[in-house]
Amino acid sequence: MKILGIGNAIVDVICKVSDDFITKNNLTKSTMKLIFDQKEFKNLLTNLKIEKTVSGGSVANTIVGLSQLGNEVGFIGKINDDDLGSKYEEGLKHEKVQYFYSKKNEELPTGTCLILVTPDSERTMCTFLGTAGKISENDVNLDAIKRSELILLEGYLWDEGDPKKAFEKAIQNANKVAMSLSDQFCVDRHKPHFLELVKNKLDITFANEQEIMSLIDAKSFEEVINFSKSIDKTIILTRGEKGAVAIRKKEVVECGILKGLKIVDLTGAGDLFAAGFLHGHVNNMSLKESLNKGTEMSSKVIQQIGARL
Repeated sequence: MKILGIGNAIVDVICKVSDDFITKNNLTKSTMKLIFDQKEFKNLLTNLKIEKTVSGGSVANTIVGLSQLGNEVGFIGKINDDDLGSKYEEGLKHEKVQYFYSKKNEELPTGTCLILVTPDSERTMCTFLGTAGKISENDVNLDAIKRSELILLEGYLWDEGDPKKAFEKAIQNANKVAMSLSDQFCVDRHKPHFLELVKNKLDITFANEQEIMSLIDAKSFEEVINFSKSIDKTIILTRGEKGAVAIRKKEVVECGILKGLKIVDLTGAGDLFAAGFLHGHVNNMSLKESLNKGTEMSSKVIQQIGARL
């Protein structure tokens, strides 16, 4: 198997909202807020019109993108044996992703992420992790990890005790490890741990400009480049309008954004960018070609609603 993803198995519920809605509910635009109270989550949903419901989760979206590009891939993520859980599993199987998890009756429901899309196409997320956030080392299939050329993890998984153990077990047994830093709040919560991972445990790190600058407390992007060159790993950075940069050892490659796109929803931009890049990486393309593939994939997904093509 080329790539195995381990991440939060979450069903995305996509709604269009006004900027006013974001302000009124004390949300920070373009970030992800964790909601621990199911009632609070349901209250947010009550007055909204749902545009689309689709299986999601950051790593799962990347894995589906890789499958669509013809790669043999798998996914591990925890769901409940409920209606959303069944839909989630069907969604992955429909996309030819091998799912290495057997659902059981859990105390908590399958995770849900409310994706609020404002008129500027930015997305603000409210996530009720449900049982997804309870993934433990017992849920991690060692055989699947060892059979994969590379595993892909998400920073979002680091938020509680058990998932961290699952994470460490996966990293210890993997041939190669890639991870996305996920979200600036996530980086701020786990800065020392993430820095240790990026420097010593990960072969490939995906981040956007804000996340990486926050991680190393950089004042300028030049500092980020110098840091990335110094650690002998592959660092892939997305910079919005400024395109993307890949740094591998001393090599620095840039790629601009595609022009003239009709942008509808930025939800899956980072996830699909990672899919394109990793497709290039596991199929022996150059750093530049991989970066171009990432840009091509993210350009496609932002011209539609939702994070899957």
